Amino acid sequence: MSKYFISALKNLIPLGLGVFLIYYSLSTITVDQRSLIWFYIKQAHPLPILISIIFGVLSHISRAYRWKFLLNPMGYYPNFLNLTSAVMVNYLSNLGIPRSGDVIRVTVISTYEKIPFSKGLGTVISERVVDLVMMMLLVFSAIYIGGDWVQEQIGGSKVLLVSLGIFIGLVITIMIFPFMINTKRFQYLARIKYFFLNIFQGIMSIRMIPNTLSFWAHTVFIWLMYILMFWVIQFSLPEAALLSPQVALIGFVAGGLTIVVTNGGIGLYPIAVAGVLSHYGMSYEMALAYGWIAWSAQTLMIILFGGISFVLLPIINRKK
Repeated sequence: MSKYFISALKNLIPLGLGVFLIYYSLSTITVDQRSLIWFYIKQAHPLPILISIIFGVLSHISRAYRWKFLLNPMGYYPNFLNLTSAVMVNYLSNLGIPRSGDVIRVTVISTYEKIPFSKGLGTVISERVVDLVMMMLLVFSAIYIGGDWVQEQIGGSKVLLVSLGIFIGLVITIMIFPFMINTKRFQYLARIKYFFLNIFQGIMSIRMIPNTLSFWAHTVFIWLMYILMFWVIQFSLPEAALLSPQVALIGFVAGGLTIVVTNGGIGLYPIAVAGVLSHYGMSYEMALAYGWIAWSAQTLMIILFGGISFVLLPIINRKK
């Protein structure tokens, strides 16, 4: 079996799963229910949806600015527009090929700002560790608020702790690996050692941030914008406007976890959100409409601004 076929399967299986889940979610409800869901979607007020998209854009701009705090200590001062465009292209890439965005983001900034790929990758790994910790805090907050039902739905806190442990263990292994390579004995491994040493330097750049408070302020802001992006959707549906912040947080966590499974949460995101909101008293039709509107707003924002960034990058860097 060729590596190209295996690579294609890795990309197509999540997408195929998403398409199947769309079919499954629609096939398990009646024609009247589908009509009601479509009615809610058509009647949704556009202003809260627009505000939701603005929150999403602000989170990505803040993410790009936060990235500077990791690159600057290593002596790199990239153009902020390039950083923002790279982040936007990151999320656009994830819609097509799951988990490819971080590599694309580093490739973009390496190409246009002459930052070594391995060092850029190290900074992104640091970012992901921080974001994973933030996500875990939200997950455990959701478990605390929702109790046993939420814990059962997301597989239990032990599974999440094991996942966090595996990820952190992998990061530590990457950091230790270059120091285990003996280039005096195996000189042909020098390039590999140099590559991983650069990754290590990128990861450790988080220790050299001159303004730690600003870094963490941006981190909190990014995740606050994510939550508000989901929460504000309720005001597009008048009957959903009584959604409590606690329920909104649980719905946000449920939707966020689906992004790991399918491309951008396609198909699964609305189902997960509907499962939470309907459990807390919202009609299933309204809850599914809520999930589709929230997912569509996020996806539209990524496609629109990611596409614009993809086109603008070679234009604004034409002299390079």
